[in-house]
Amino acid sequence: MAPPAQTHRSPSPSQPSGKGEVSDLKMQLRQLAGSRAPGTDDAKRELFKKVISCMTIGIDVSSVFSEMVMCSATSDIVLKKMCYLYVGNYAKNNPELALLTINFLQKDCKDEDPMIRGLALRSLCSLRVTNLVEYLVGPLGLGLKDSNSYVRTVAAIGVLKLYHISASTCMDADFLVTLKHLMLNDRDAQVVANCLCSLQEIWGLEATKSEEASTERETLLSKPLIYYLLNRFKEFSEWAQCVVLDLVSKYVPADNNEIFDMMNLLEDRLQHANGAVVLATIKLFLQLTLSMADIHQQVYERIKAPLLTLVSSGGPEQSYAVLSHLHLLVMRAPYIFSADYKHFYCQYNEPFYVKKLKLEMLTAVANESNTYEIVTELCEYAANVDIPMARESIRAVGKIALQQYDVNAIVDRLLQFLEMEKDHVTAETLVLVKDLLRKYPQWSHDCIAVVGNISSKTVQEPKAKAALIWMLGEYAQDMQDAPYILESLVENWEEEHSAEVRLHLLTAVVKCFFRRPPETQKALGAVLAAGVNDFHQDVHDRALLYYRLLQYNVSVAERVVNPPKQAVSVFADTQSNEIKDRIFDEFNSLSVVYQKPSYMFTDKEHRGPFAFSEEIGNLSIGAESTDNVVPAQRIEANDKDLLLSTSDKEESKGSSHNGSAYSAPGYDGSLAAPSQTDLVSLDYKSTPSVASAASAIDDLLGLGLPAAASPPPPRPVLKLNTKAVLAPNTFQQKWRQLPISISQETTISPQGVAAMTTPQALIRHMQGHSIHCIASGGQAPNFKFFFYAQKAEEPSTYLVECIVNSSSCKVQLKIKADDQSTSQAFSELFQSALSKFGFS
Repeated sequence: MAPPAQTHRSPSPSQPSGKGEVSDLKMQLRQLAGSRAPGTDDAKRELFKKVISCMTIGIDVSSVFSEMVMCSATSDIVLKKMCYLYVGNYAKNNPELALLTINFLQKDCKDEDPMIRGLALRSLCSLRVTNLVEYLVGPLGLGLKDSNSYVRTVAAIGVLKLYHISASTCMDADFLVTLKHLMLNDRDAQVVANCLCSLQEIWGLEATKSEEASTERETLLSKPLIYYLLNRFKEFSEWAQCVVLDLVSKYVPADNNEIFDMMNLLEDRLQHANGAVVLATIKLFLQLTLSMADIHQQVYERIKAPLLTLVSSGGPEQSYAVLSHLHLLVMRAPYIFSADYKHFYCQYNEPFYVKKLKLEMLTAVANESNTYEIVTELCEYAANVDIPMARESIRAVGKIALQQYDVNAIVDRLLQFLEMEKDHVTAETLVLVKDLLRKYPQWSHDCIAVVGNISSKTVQEPKAKAALIWMLGEYAQDMQDAPYILESLVENWEEEHSAEVRLHLLTAVVKCFFRRPPETQKALGAVLAAGVNDFHQDVHDRALLYYRLLQYNVSVAERVVNPPKQAVSVFADTQSNEIKDRIFDEFNSLSVVYQKPSYMFTDKEHRGPFAFSEEIGNLSIGAESTDNVVPAQRIEANDKDLLLSTSDKEESKGSSHNGSAYSAPGYDGSLAAPSQTDLVSLDYKSTPSVASAASAIDDLLGLGLPAAASPPPPRPVLKLNTKAVLAPNTFQQKWRQLPISISQETTISPQGVAAMTTPQALIRHMQGHSIHCIASGGQAPNFKFFFYAQKAEEPSTYLVECIVNSSSCKVQLKIKADDQSTSQAFSELFQSALSKFGFS
């Protein structure tokens, strides 16, 4: 991904735009540093504003650090705030400059004004410099005992900041005892809330190291503390109420009476204007009543109105967050929300992500009583000018039909969509008609009558074309032109880039052959020849399977390819019940918005090494040198780095070379057929009857060649430069500019996997074959490498992206080259070197 273009903006009078103006600022600040003249503070304010503006837009103003500190000697609280903001921004990256701020910050921590004391203490704790933690202990101790509640509030969070800078210093200072005392006795509710947050986090982290901390963490869930917090609940701010509700949701009440008392106390929070408080309360109510089915259902009824109110009262972002939680509840208990389906109708001005979620909810709440109204509304959306919205609407109609509600009317509506002559509507409808026919075969006559009028040339989307081809094969006896349509599709085999379409075309032609052999004979021979010679491994294997089945026994082949069909009763759900329950347990969190449990987007082992961008510029150049190995850049497995996405994997699969040991039949666009010696390599013993049957099938399909083709001339051997050198920035530039020459999947031997104890083992091996590594990364079982090589005779470079999955022994390759004509030769050389890994 290329870096964003620089935007040219005219600097405002308060925004210096260059080093010269920063130098002027420095000079002016120095002149004002010791001045006591009237109006000095006003002049400082203007200069401070300019410095903060520069800092905000990314201009480095760290050079005025000392001058800013000198000018901070003032009683003006606005100047203090701006100075603290500046210091906090630059202190972490400039520890030696941060030392200059200690004196004036410590002095301000003893100021008469409690606001300045609090701001200074907050800035002091925000320096995040390990070497300065000793200066934090004294001010924090004084802050926790300060007479002003604001200072105590800042100090309570400051203890947590100190813990993250230096845990040992925090624990040795014995601040936790003071925090616990404040939490139980302080008059200010915000101090109590901050102490609770700090103790929760610190004891949670210390629980794995100390039994005492584990015990203290459990005391937070004791009945006296929970009741104490609930009795002061209305004193807390909205943010603090959410913290307390989250803690209470982990508490286990002693009996049902205690549950009802807590719910009665907090019921008015369901009417709160803040959505976070409402969701936290709902989570608590749901958790408390999980073991009481009747009460749990009543909670659903009770929380329905507050949630629907929140959806309609906020902006689109808040609506989406609340709708995500409502969506989760609708999926768990759709019957409770079935009467409120009109709340899920889409508004014209809503963003697409909100509309999509509402469509899913409309699909879930549909039943016998409201299906007609819901489908009528969805059909209106299908004519929408917003194409993604129209697609989702048609899918929603199909899902409702698959739920067996008012199928007759829905099928009629779907068939009307096919007459709208809009490509995206036709494409989505064809996919749904295929699924409906799988579940309701009795509707085949009405559907096929309409589908038969659709020209295959007008359907371009792979999934839609695959659905149309499936129907042509499945109902060939009912569609008069089916063999001829399939034959025309086979003739355009080379123009079809989707492996999914080619797979469906193979199967459809074979099915059509069993139903209408004379008309399909020519198309079958052509599609088998094209399929066996296809570069995609799945297409190649399926064509070879069909060919050998036909050679072995036509009756057996028919039973395998075209068995009696049974209607599909249930379509697979995309999420398991276990995943859904895990998301419900994490109610009122990002898990609900992402619709996946937290471990899937937080833990590294579940995040996976493939959630990376293609931007090589994000590589961190930290070369690790080993003997006789070119240093390789290391890549950490995080979301901003390099490894590929799912779409990249699909791309590599779609255009991969089969790498099979079989000799495929020739296919040059004229549908030349394979020779029998090329194709037949059966595992059973050949008998005269089998051999004659195979010969008969070859003759029938036109697959016999009178003479073997002469072998192609040998390809010249490619030689690589053993001392190739390529700079990282040159590699990056070439990788962006060059197109992908070859994208394929191959394998690595189990011995190679065993030898790859570290990525360096493979790097050393490939360097022995004159293929050098410039970057590597990932973690088991997925490793990623970027290799390069150069031709020996001329300055031509090859770039390789190599992804190794050690658990499946699969390797995905992307090769780019200056000389495209030699890409295949280099690919074979690379794979040859890779196949030897682990044997030397």
